[in-house]
Amino acid sequence: MPTYMAPDIYIEEVAGGTRPIQAVGTSTAGFVGQAPDAAAHLNEAVAINNWSQFVREFVPDGSSSTWLSHAVYGFFQNGGSRCYVVNVGDGAITGGGRNRAGLDVLEQIDDISIVAAPGYTGADVYDAVISHCEKVRDRVAILDAPLEVADINQLTQVALASAQTKRGAKEEAAEGAAAGGLRPRQSDGGFAAFYFPWITVRDPLSPGNLVNVPPSGHLAGVWARSDATRGVHKAPANEPIRGALNLTYQLTHDEQGLLNQNGVNAIRLFGSEGIRVWGARTIAAGSSEWRYLNVRRLFNMIEESIAESTRWIVFEPNDRPLWQAIRRDVGAFLTRLWRDGALMGRTPEEAFFVKCDEETNPPENIDAGVVVTVIGIAPVKPAEFIVFRISQKASGTETEEQGG
Repeated sequence: MPTYMAPDIYIEEVAGGTRPIQAVGTSTAGFVGQAPDAAAHLNEAVAINNWSQFVREFVPDGSSSTWLSHAVYGFFQNGGSRCYVVNVGDGAITGGGRNRAGLDVLEQIDDISIVAAPGYTGADVYDAVISHCEKVRDRVAILDAPLEVADINQLTQVALASAQTKRGAKEEAAEGAAAGGLRPRQSDGGFAAFYFPWITVRDPLSPGNLVNVPPSGHLAGVWARSDATRGVHKAPANEPIRGALNLTYQLTHDEQGLLNQNGVNAIRLFGSEGIRVWGARTIAAGSSEWRYLNVRRLFNMIEESIAESTRWIVFEPNDRPLWQAIRRDVGAFLTRLWRDGALMGRTPEEAFFVKCDEETNPPENIDAGVVVTVIGIAPVKPAEFIVFRISQKASGTETEEQGG
């Protein structure tokens, strides 16, 4: 309270309104790999806003494409608008200590929500990328299946070598992609998604050539496009992959069924719709609450949005007015998400709850300087299996009587 000395009229500005929670972005990608110019911006995170900028920064005249350049091109081609590129040259995608490299560099960028190391496969690489996302907890990885698995000849060899198991060629082909150490480990929190097979595209640096490339960059663009048009709560599946001309392996319905149960998202070629993303699962266990990709990414967005927009709470008096303000601001944010269709329920009360009161903040918490808010959210789940129950109907007079 200021001190008033002379009789007069004093006007004071008092903050009394809500502090809206703004949703953070979900479409910025981080790519790690070898650029066409292996020495350009080595182990440095470079913000890229379009393909032309990438060419200026990383593609000298006469150079050939790399998996990284294909990924960046596919990202922008499919609707991405901003990404960070880390060129590791001939080095590894991970580093440590003072020699930060690859994924370690991406830890310093807060606005990244999608991570990919295009073309890098194998158990050690998968584990490094998954561990990075599990550590930072605000991003999800896109993992590529190995090229040798995506090749139809290799899949045939896997089937023939196991002929004595008396399982069919289709089952062996699908299991060859999902087992035997060729698929990544599970992530209990669902911080990664795994896609099969590779796609055939036109080389942006040599348009006359068709090449098979890892799909992670194109898929990152699909994720970004789906976020922009429908929202992060919409599963980024049943979406076309722009620039994809063919697949290195044509999955059948039965083969995809086996892969889907192992957390392998299929890329399928349909006669009329073309090449589409036909899976939206994470590599969490099938019984996990994080098995759906859109649920994991929605929670990432909600958690980071609340954390970034409520820093004003720190050092505020830990009492009922603060608890009421927290309930008000968080409730308003979740209500907006419910209206956008991100939360399930006929009313906001069915879609979420926010509890911050004497029960969540007993005296011992207050004495410890801790304020606890409990939030419950009912996310929407994708309609993954569409079932129409059709039966024959005997002709009768019911329709006629209703009409009469």
